[in-house]
Amino acid sequence: MMKKMSISTSKTSLVLFLCQIISALDVPLDLSQPPTITQQSPKDYIVDPRENIVIQCEAKGKPPPSFSWTRNGTHFDIDKDAQVTMKPNSGTLVVNIMNGGKAEAYEGVYQCTARNERGAAISNNIVIRPSRSPLWTKEKLEPNHVREGDSLVLHCRPPVGLPPPIIFWMDNAFQRLPQSERVSQGLNGDLYFANVQPEDTREDYICYARFNHTQTIQQKQPISVKVFSMDSLNDTIAANLSDTDIYGAKPVTERPPVLLTPTGSTSTKVELRGNVLLLECIAAGLPTPVIRWIKEGGELPANRTFFENFKKTLKIIDVSEADSGNYKCIARNTLGSVHHVISVTVKAAPYWITAPRNLVLSPGEDGTLICRANGNPKPSISWLANGVPIAIAPEDPSRKVDGDTIIFSHVQERSSAVYQCNASNEYGYLLANAFVNVLAEPPRILTPANKLYQVIADSPALLDCAYFGSPKPEIEWFKGVKGSILRGNEYVFHDNGTLEIPVAQKDSAGTYTCVARNELGKIQNEVQLEIKDPTMIIKQPEYKVIQRYGQVSFECIIKHDSTLLPTVVWLKDNDELPDDERFLVGKDNLTIMNVTDKDDGTYTCIVNTTLDSVSASAVLTVVARPNPPFDLELTGQLERSIELSWIPGDENNSPITSFVIEYEDALHEPGVWHYQTEVPGTQTTAQLKLSPYVNYSFRVIAVNKIGRSQPSEPSEQYLTKSASPDENPANVQGIGSEPDNLVITWEPLKGFQSNGPGLQYKVSWRQKDVDDEWTSVIVANVSKYIVSGTPTFVPYEVKVQALNDLGYAPEPSEVIGHSGEDLPMVAPGNVQVHVINSTLAKVHWDPVPLKTVRGHLQGYKVYYWKVQSLSRRSRRHVEKKILTFKGNKTFGMLPGLEPYSSYKLNVRVVNGKGEGPASPDKVFKTPEGVPSSPSFLKITNPTLDSLTLEWGSPTHPNGVLTSYTLKFQPINNTHELGPLVEIRIPANESSLILKNLNYSTRYKFYFNAQTSVGSGSQITEEAVTIMDEAMASRQVDIATQGWFIGLMCAVALLILILLIVCFIRRNKGGKYPVKEKEDAHADPEIQPMKEDDGTFGEYRLFSFVSSAPF
Repeated sequence: MMKKMSISTSKTSLVLFLCQIISALDVPLDLSQPPTITQQSPKDYIVDPRENIVIQCEAKGKPPPSFSWTRNGTHFDIDKDAQVTMKPNSGTLVVNIMNGGKAEAYEGVYQCTARNERGAAISNNIVIRPSRSPLWTKEKLEPNHVREGDSLVLHCRPPVGLPPPIIFWMDNAFQRLPQSERVSQGLNGDLYFANVQPEDTREDYICYARFNHTQTIQQKQPISVKVFSMDSLNDTIAANLSDTDIYGAKPVTERPPVLLTPTGSTSTKVELRGNVLLLECIAAGLPTPVIRWIKEGGELPANRTFFENFKKTLKIIDVSEADSGNYKCIARNTLGSVHHVISVTVKAAPYWITAPRNLVLSPGEDGTLICRANGNPKPSISWLANGVPIAIAPEDPSRKVDGDTIIFSHVQERSSAVYQCNASNEYGYLLANAFVNVLAEPPRILTPANKLYQVIADSPALLDCAYFGSPKPEIEWFKGVKGSILRGNEYVFHDNGTLEIPVAQKDSAGTYTCVARNELGKIQNEVQLEIKDPTMIIKQPEYKVIQRYGQVSFECIIKHDSTLLPTVVWLKDNDELPDDERFLVGKDNLTIMNVTDKDDGTYTCIVNTTLDSVSASAVLTVVARPNPPFDLELTGQLERSIELSWIPGDENNSPITSFVIEYEDALHEPGVWHYQTEVPGTQTTAQLKLSPYVNYSFRVIAVNKIGRSQPSEPSEQYLTKSASPDENPANVQGIGSEPDNLVITWEPLKGFQSNGPGLQYKVSWRQKDVDDEWTSVIVANVSKYIVSGTPTFVPYEVKVQALNDLGYAPEPSEVIGHSGEDLPMVAPGNVQVHVINSTLAKVHWDPVPLKTVRGHLQGYKVYYWKVQSLSRRSRRHVEKKILTFKGNKTFGMLPGLEPYSSYKLNVRVVNGKGEGPASPDKVFKTPEGVPSSPSFLKITNPTLDSLTLEWGSPTHPNGVLTSYTLKFQPINNTHELGPLVEIRIPANESSLILKNLNYSTRYKFYFNAQTSVGSGSQITEEAVTIMDEAMASRQVDIATQGWFIGLMCAVALLILILLIVCFIRRNKGGKYPVKEKEDAHADPEIQPMKEDDGTFGEYRLFSFVSSAPF
């Protein structure tokens, strides 16, 4: 949702233009002119009697006028009253009340006259009255004793003040008394009760009168009201009568409406045009009547009609003669209606149709003064000249009076005067001054020269040329200094000299010249017009929905004329932003942090320049989880249902989608709330199903898109009556725990399912398929019962029935159970094994008879284990493996067997108690398989053309080894493989010397073993032959030779000695040039340290050679 508005300059310019038209005939103050009243006090002037009285009268004229006053129609001699002074150069009177004067002494009708040599202007008749705020007269107020349901009027009757006081009712604590359709204050200040209720009883009904003019409040004595309810009245009567008397006050009876004000069926009302019409109807009755208003034969005026005081007052503003007519108020309740017709007549004090305006004429010219007014009754028009009735004023041959018009012909300078027009009827009068000023003046332009006008493109431009002259000058406009006269539809020329360009464009800018001429002369003036680019909001704020405590930003990016300086103002709901640090105003945006509900509203960005103003608005909606519902009420209480109603809390701008209803059982689970039901968000009542013997409380949670509200306050508690159980325990089972018992279990009923006190269970059982009677036992509120002495694993019919102090639940359904199991009696027979391959075998067996299982058949278990490997003839630790086959299965697969091995197995039947006896062990053998890889492959003793290979037999031969296979091939420096050679080796060998190999060559070897079934996985290794025999002999570990160790120690000692000598030499002779050091003969002991000496080189060479074999 986004609203946009723009404030242009056209309206402002138009207002200024109209003002200029009104003042276009103003005579410059440096020219002779009759007086003009510029300021005066109101006609009806109520003054504060404690302050000085100021009666205003200001006027202008040339020469400056002198002032005089009349009081009550006679001359008021100011000099004779020490309390009265007139302000200098003014006609304003000041009556000094604060220094001893009394305001009452200056009540009266005052009129001011401003006079100079060209005429006299007069003010309105100003009626001076001091305000009054008298005290309430003392009176004895009797308490009001009223029967419940009757009507009552508490009279205020405030003292008559000037102006009339404002009335309101409060109590002793200065709190306004609450008003409603039943209790309200009338226009006369009285307090009306349509019907009284017991809560109306109080002793402090106080009427207050506030006199705004004197800023005082007067208080009436408190009024006491005592309302007697029917119950208390019956108790009072009964206490005063004997047992044999018949007594009883009538109950409160409903009554049809009766009007308390106005009385009767009709009344009249007169109101003046332009005032506010107030019509009132207040009715009594029970139930409280509702008021409705209509206008007979017409409609109530739209946009001007308002209803106040709970529709008891009809208010029509700015009434006119068209509002006259009959207005009917209708008071209605369930027992009937009553009405009253008010005949309204709208009269009118005089109002202007055409008020006379000042007239400036040159000698010999003609003119008219027109004075036209209307009213009801129609006003009479009278003329005065210089404050004197025109009939007795000095004659002027150029003047002729024709009713509401004075016609002037061939005026002369002596014709100058001030004329007064008086329009009056019984409701008031109008008085207007208008002068006739006869002057001969050449034109003058009053607008400043070279005035600069700046307007926004595509807006109206109004260029002023305020002028004066007598006779009235003619005005012409030119564009530019030597441009042609402006004419055409694109310009508007106003009588006051203003040039209007309705739609100013960029090319409208420039210099404009105004020329004024009459028969006495000519004058011109230049003004400048600049056209500016309009200010625009190019990125407007947008409608936002934000969760409470979130953050929101509104953008307002603008574009404006570069020569104008804009200011940006943000408003909230057309008022200033709150003084809150959460509101951050940036250059182009408004950010609100930690948003609260109070931030909801319309935000407006207003951009102002000196020439235009634009704005854009957007609405911020703050959403949140709903407030919790309240006022939960239980109605329609029945044994198994109840109606719950509630009032939704505030939805916080996100519609409520559903209500979740929860309940608490204070009898069985206090403090624990359970889900009851969920209803749509449009529903505020729910019919709830109830269980017996539950102490219910309910609460309601509202849900919207944002989340769930807090739970409401709990409702009142409602305890349902007890009843026999409605249902029996669930999940009833009969399972034996021992071979000679039957354990009957069930899920106990929850507390609210018991339906009453004394919850117990009737447990019944009998053996199935046997003609036995039911055996029953009643147990306490437990969850199992054990039946002892039963046969082993026989079926039983079982049932469990709930009961309480009020009776049994419905007959329960039966379930089948079994007594306890025992271990199976026999082993499976005819066990056969079929070997499929070296690692997989299949076993078969015959099922055991079901009677021998003695329980629920769960399946068969096959135990199997390896006895020995046939290839090694050695025993090892026996590890038994178990496979379980569920159900009545009679075969199974044995995976993961080891090849060429001997195995044993047996089979056992399994029930819920355990395993039965094992079948006799069955022996079977697995055939040979391929062997695993040899355990190792090691290559030693390399020579120029031979290598020695050693290996270990496979860890798992999986049969009888028949041979080994060796494959090898050379590898060159680029890791390319040469031709592959294969050798078959007997199974009893564990080493091999390969001869006739290439010297200094790398070989890759592949080695595996075979049985009669096939080849096993292979193992790989790599080795290198050596370069020559010398290196081979030196291949002996040189680091272990004694001569090598001695040589290394000698070299280390020699190096240490050389380092010490060098260090001493460097620290002995101080400093000398490096060049001299190089040229000096070296010490023989340290000669080997020179770089060109061969010692270290030989050492390095020797060291290298010694590391290789000789």
